[in-house]
Amino acid sequence: MTHQLNSSERAAAPAVPGPRPAALPADPNTGAARAAMVARLVEAGELDADGPVRAALLALPREVLMPQAYVRRSAPDEPPSWELLDWARPEHRDELLRLLHSGDSVLVQHDREPILGRRAGYRSGGSITAMSSTLGMTAGLLRRLDLRPGQRVLDVGTGAGVTAAVACFVCGEEETGKSGVVTLDVDAHVGEAARVHLAAAGFRPAAVVTGDGLAGWPRLGPYDRILVSFAVPRVPPALVDQLAPGGRALMTLGTASPSWPGLAVITRTAAGEVEAELVAVEYGHRGGVGFDRLFLSSDFRKEIAAGEGADRTRHSRLEPPADTDRGMWLALDHLRPGLVRDFGAADDELTIGAPGCGSWMRARRSTGPGGREVTSRGPRDIWAEIHDVAARWRAAGSPAAYRLEFDPGGGQRVTSLCGSLSWPLPDAPHTPGGPR
Repeated sequence: MTHQLNSSERAAAPAVPGPRPAALPADPNTGAARAAMVARLVEAGELDADGPVRAALLALPREVLMPQAYVRRSAPDEPPSWELLDWARPEHRDELLRLLHSGDSVLVQHDREPILGRRAGYRSGGSITAMSSTLGMTAGLLRRLDLRPGQRVLDVGTGAGVTAAVACFVCGEEETGKSGVVTLDVDAHVGEAARVHLAAAGFRPAAVVTGDGLAGWPRLGPYDRILVSFAVPRVPPALVDQLAPGGRALMTLGTASPSWPGLAVITRTAAGEVEAELVAVEYGHRGGVGFDRLFLSSDFRKEIAAGEGADRTRHSRLEPPADTDRGMWLALDHLRPGLVRDFGAADDELTIGAPGCGSWMRARRSTGPGGREVTSRGPRDIWAEIHDVAARWRAAGSPAAYRLEFDPGGGQRVTSLCGSLSWPLPDAPHTPGGPR
């Protein structure tokens, strides 16, 4: 049954369509591009070879949801310069077609600007404040979400509307085409553009609303599925409260470091009990509004690469944990916070910095007496920190996932199954949440 909106909900989610973009030029290549994109996702194991998410992505006209997108025209270490491509401009269409179907993230908003009615062209400086996430990560999350017809879904962090469109496709009511999908974003410009583009693509969510993502949207809940498309430092209690019996919620949970994310998987049993785990994953969403992130500046990375100011070099027979030991790196991120990995370093080199205090460590394969030549600087002994946590992780059974526990007083704690490896999640002040 479709929920009837009251007057306050209609104000937040206008039922009367606003301005519509002009009809987009048809392109015979879009169908083939979508099919090739989906085939790559299936081959990479990020999407099931059959199923509703695959069917939705094959049917989803990405050029309608994202008729404009930014590309960066400056080098990574230069002041940013962006060009807004427009599907309506023939000279942009080939590049935009490739971008939309590459599987990479698609940048759709610069510095919180209005999205509808923009002119194509260049922008200097500033930052990208809304995007469509990499499709492999999105497809994996949607598969884990296990969408089914008739479910009520809360999509927190609308972005370009891709998740909302897939949820509408899968969960929509067959007779009316309506769905129980609510998509919520903190930025009114993002929500308005998504509402218009979703309608143009033929999708009918129950509501497109502007609000605090951490507070959810209880007016149309409870929800069978909740997906948060930005990182949070702890699970928002309001979203757990809006989860229906038998429901599931997914969200990236992390620290100030972007290097080692975890995926919080929260379920409510048919009896109403909440169960949760934190799974170490390779990729996660970016931090939300008010979630400050650490990063390695260009100068800091150059300093590490050149070994400038190194105050100690040693040879070690120890090898660092493998990249696939994600449960260890997740534990390191929480137990020894403030570390950021340079994933752009050479393949045979582990480079990690601590921007807060200026410490860094570089471990290269050695031809000397040890397996690694470890060069470092600063007050933190990052190499020792890594191996200390690795030993504790192995003693705990080398977990790839941890229990996520909620206590009645509002505390949240991550614990290995055996209980020997554990850490609390911070009590962060509430800042209205949404993608950056």
